[in-house]
Amino acid sequence: MGSSLLKKGCDQLELVRKRLIHIHRCRGITRRTTRKFIRYDSTLKSIYRLTASEISQFFSLPLNKASLFHSDLRNTTIKSRIRRDLKSVKVITAVDGMYPSVLKTIKDAPLVLYAIGNTNLLMQNPMLSVIGTRNPSHEAMSKLETYILPLIKNDWVIVSGMAAGIDSYAHELAVKHNGRTVAVLGSGFNHIYPKQNTQLFKQIAAKGLLLSEYPPDTPPERFHFPERNRIISGLSFGTFVIEAAEKSGTLITVDQALDQGREVYALPGSPLTPYAKGCHRMIQDGAKLVQDPVDILEDWDRIEPNWVI
Repeated sequence: MGSSLLKKGCDQLELVRKRLIHIHRCRGITRRTTRKFIRYDSTLKSIYRLTASEISQFFSLPLNKASLFHSDLRNTTIKSRIRRDLKSVKVITAVDGMYPSVLKTIKDAPLVLYAIGNTNLLMQNPMLSVIGTRNPSHEAMSKLETYILPLIKNDWVIVSGMAAGIDSYAHELAVKHNGRTVAVLGSGFNHIYPKQNTQLFKQIAAKGLLLSEYPPDTPPERFHFPERNRIISGLSFGTFVIEAAEKSGTLITVDQALDQGREVYALPGSPLTPYAKGCHRMIQDGAKLVQDPVDILEDWDRIEPNWVI
């Protein structure tokens, strides 16, 4: 009796999982609307029975968007693409056991994540986000070797966004030294961005983990990158900024990290260089000045007992 009930529960969970993956692919709705669907029916089954006008009425959705969603929900091409993608990538949903608990605590948590590589990294700690300018100084790699390499050698998981500059340097350093790294992309896996990181993409796929909120065929869009940053900071107990200009896109990730209650670290530099101005501004605003990797190690020792994987 107990085993049959357990199997029924597992089967039900798998159906919810499949519906969530499917709904996530449909146009006309946002993550906010999908959450409304879940509150309306946690199994998501009844959503498939509603008409476009009912979807519009029940979930305060413009009729044109509700109609688009209703149409996509019955589009066999979308279902075929999902089946194809599931053969080459892993999919982690908010109802899966391997979904990181730390992401559940952030605002607008991703409902579906696509993954290539070692998903066990999501269950390992500590994770530290390492970010910075896309146009780093000549000293940037030396900074990473001084401040990040000791953490890599201490089995820390380095999280970044595989963007040009500091992000790429952080991943490359981890790969080179057989460390652990997670890259969160702002596009689907079939559209590697930037193109020059194709080899790095393959290396991370083999030795680390690639994550994306976007289905594999999704090209990069400008708004994807600020959006994916909440996942970079959300996975990690802290975010470490290596170099940043005074008006840097890096500040978006820093703001999200602060909003999520994460630690923020910044590396100071010469006040005569533009690469340090953003970091100095962050330090003025309360980010922790890092003089030695031990500064971050000691913080983690303090935070670890209360940290949820």
